[in-house]
Amino acid sequence: MDNGFAPREEWPELMTKAQAGDRHAYTQLLRAIVPAIRTIARRQVSDSVLVEDVVQDVLLTVHRVRHTYDPGCPFLPWLMAITQARAIDALRHRGRNQRRETDAEEALSAIAVEDSSEHQDIQEQLTQILDKLPVRQRQIVEQIHLQEMTLAQAASRHNLTISAVKSLLHRAITNLRRMGANHDQS
Repeated sequence: MDNGFAPREEWPELMTKAQAGDRHAYTQLLRAIVPAIRTIARRQVSDSVLVEDVVQDVLLTVHRVRHTYDPGCPFLPWLMAITQARAIDALRHRGRNQRRETDAEEALSAIAVEDSSEHQDIQEQLTQILDKLPVRQRQIVEQIHLQEMTLAQAASRHNLTISAVKSLLHRAITNLRRMGANHDQS
């Protein structure tokens, strides 16, 4: 059967020529070995995407270590050893990544739950502290610092001057500091 590829018996000769710098022989060899690499990889890897990754990795490895092939030895066992090693590496790598992804997802879920409950606790503490302020001071602090209104917007909402809003804000912050200092001493 002629599939356009060099027959397996010619692979050692093609590799020898490739080692000597014959680009045409090297191209012929690479084209001929791809189906064999794919077949060998499929024996160890069931995921077709991962099989193609292994094929590419094997081709790169063959290129990188082609000088290690001994022309006096059979070519296919050399190629099989490389392919099997790359398939095992790919499976290990995928296993490590899946484990990391699962660990990361679990950690993010735990952080989200922790952040949510921590955020709720902070909200409750903030509400308790702000409730100790006089109503108008609390409203000004909430609007300027929590709702991020400008001084002019807060003044307009309360029908006050900007100076009056600044004064209320200053008194509120002074009261909050005093409450904090009293809380620290107790």
